[in-house]
This record gives sequence, structure tokens and C-alpha cells, in this order.
Amino acid sequence: MASSDGLDAAALSEVIAMALSDHVSFDHIRSLYGLGPDQVKELMRTHIRPGSYRAWRKRVRDFSDRRAHYKSAKTLA
Repeated sequence: MASSDGLDAAALSEVIAMALSDHVSFDHIRSLYGLGPDQVKELMRTHIRPGSYRAWRKRVRDFSDRRAHYKSAKTLA
């Protein structure tokens, strides 16, 4: 059964796991699932607990402030 964003439960679970990983870029998620950073953020907002979402966004923001390439294609090289 597909979710409202067009992903089945397994794909949704994988996207969430990838987004939570510090080693998977938004570009990699886009190449596999066609979801841009804003779509991933919205998916995370609607599918994980609010506190978990806030902690994830803070971590992504903090890392991006320290390293401009965090969650970019360069991290996979």
C-alpha cells in the first residue's frame, strides 16, 4: 500500500533511515527516490515524532553551519 507521498512502507522507512544517517546526502536520496531536501524535511516532519524531528533538524543545521558540504554530494566521495 502506498503512502500519501507515493512511497510504499518499505521505501518510506528507508528514506527516513537515510535522512537520519549522517553519512547519506540529500543528493543521494534525490537520486534514489526523486525527493528534494524540502520534500525529505516534510516527510520527516510528518512521519517521525515532533521531538525527533526537531533534534534531527538541529543536527543537520549544526553540521551544515560547521561544514558547508554536510549532506551534499561531496560527503559521498
